[in-house]
Amino acid sequence: MGRIMIVFRLFLFYMMYSFLGWIVEVIDLYILEGKFVNRGFLIGPYCPIYGKSVLLLTLLLKRFENNIILLFIMSMLICTLVEYIGSFLLEKVFKTRWWDYSHKKFNINGRVCLENTILFGFGSVIVMFAINPFINNLINMLPNYLLITISVILFLIYLSDNIISLVIILHFSKSFNNIRVDNTENVTELVKKELIKQNKKLYNRLIKSFPKLKVIKRKKNKNVKNN
Repeated sequence: MGRIMIVFRLFLFYMMYSFLGWIVEVIDLYILEGKFVNRGFLIGPYCPIYGKSVLLLTLLLKRFENNIILLFIMSMLICTLVEYIGSFLLEKVFKTRWWDYSHKKFNINGRVCLENTILFGFGSVIVMFAINPFINNLINMLPNYLLITISVILFLIYLSDNIISLVIILHFSKSFNNIRVDNTENVTELVKKELIKQNKKLYNRLIKSFPKLKVIKRKKNKNVKNN
């Protein structure tokens, strides 16, 4: 039973940071554009990349808590790696670049940039020293039956959200096949217009959530060998 309870605690920990990450994203965009946007791939108020990153940091870097410099450096590396791999996999699976830092200095293939890497480092130090103890205390205050109940309910909601969102994104990706233009910018605009024309709220939410989305449409090789 002890190991099972650890799994429940880790899942609740993951969900709480996914929610906090969503709040950070929403506030950031509100400050920049003055409007509320439901950020992320999922319908609910959570950004899993934040939950995954903090969970990794907590499990891997707890032993470095007494060395703030090393903690800062390791946090930058881990969070940047998570963001790069996430961008790479999403592009390969859905043929879409969901975020792009090409306009920022010191970026790597537009997937990550130095500015974000430094922010990851500072944010991770704050998380490890200030927020983690508070979150852990909240979770530890819950009796086991309540912890299990909350975790199961959240898991069912989260699982349903992932399934629905995956279906939406896959359908979203199918729209690319009907576009007969090679230029990335033109394809992106045509896809956006087509989805907005359908007047489906979930598709429109996805576009608003990732305003810098770029469709990656590879040019076909038109060279034909003559016999």
